Amino acid sequence: MMELRPPQPPTPAADAFTVHSAAVDDNMDIAYVREGVGGFPLVLIHGYPETKRIWWRNIEPLVAAGFEVIVPDLRGYGDSGLSATDRYELGLYATDIRTLVHDVIGHDRVGLIAGDVGGVVAVDLANQHPDWVERMIFFNTVAPFVADEADWYTARGLSLNPLPHGPSGDYRIRQGRDHEALIAELDTPERCERYVRDCYEQRLWASPYSFGEDDYAFMTEPFRDIRRLAAGWAPYQHEFGRPMAVIPDIGRCETRTMVLYGPDDRVVPNDFAKRCEIAFPNRVGPLIVPECGHFLQWERADVLNPLAAMFFGDLVG
Repeated sequence: MMELRPPQPPTPAADAFTVHSAAVDDNMDIAYVREGVGGFPLVLIHGYPETKRIWWRNIEPLVAAGFEVIVPDLRGYGDSGLSATDRYELGLYATDIRTLVHDVIGHDRVGLIAGDVGGVVAVDLANQHPDWVERMIFFNTVAPFVADEADWYTARGLSLNPLPHGPSGDYRIRQGRDHEALIAELDTPERCERYVRDCYEQRLWASPYSFGEDDYAFMTEPFRDIRRLAAGWAPYQHEFGRPMAVIPDIGRCETRTMVLYGPDDRVVPNDFAKRCEIAFPNRVGPLIVPECGHFLQWERADVLNPLAAMFFGDLVG
């Protein structure tokens, strides 16, 4: 039978990696995978609606390339704790990761790989802690907006809205403005799973045939609990008036960055790559990854893994 997509690294079993946990802010535990201890640390940051599982095809190849790979669940996601005070936002995600990797594990320098919400968190970490974040790989998310470059945007026909979204971006309105009604609709674990599956399947985020039935089940199972699903909506509510306790620094980023873009994504606008050209002055790319959509680390692990090994390779040893 003809392969419908480029072959990908094998997907490890659901229990292939030991899950650790550590207490961070808000008396809450952050769950994480840590493999390849002793190599140069790479922190892989997931987005929404993802957990650390979206990185399952990347961990072993990056460990084999000499890296220590740290893959956390953001607060409220996966195996991490729920906030007792309903505190979920970008700046707190970044604080949790910094606390875990710098304070608890003890790394003074790291590389980051991130997309979606995780990409925004990575920019905040790089801007807040430029001596800590050595380099990063950034893909398929909201590009940093450079407020003092309005003429640059308008000359290229780009919106000055720092939070544009593509044709499948209406979910942001429901999760941001109408979250209470949405919670009422998703009144069973099965409906929660179906809602998340739509993002991987029919909402056109991913390239066709990127996920099979087993993959859908693997990615959606952590969201059967509506509390965990709804926790991930908090950052979208900031657009509609939810206050932020910590304001993230998500403007121009001087950190050395490789920018990747999966063009089959229909939630991130197709001007993503152009926006990144002004946002990351010290960059490699943007590089377009064919037959790839939003979930680049899973869909084209065969591309991301060797690119990461090359980009961070001189930091090993």
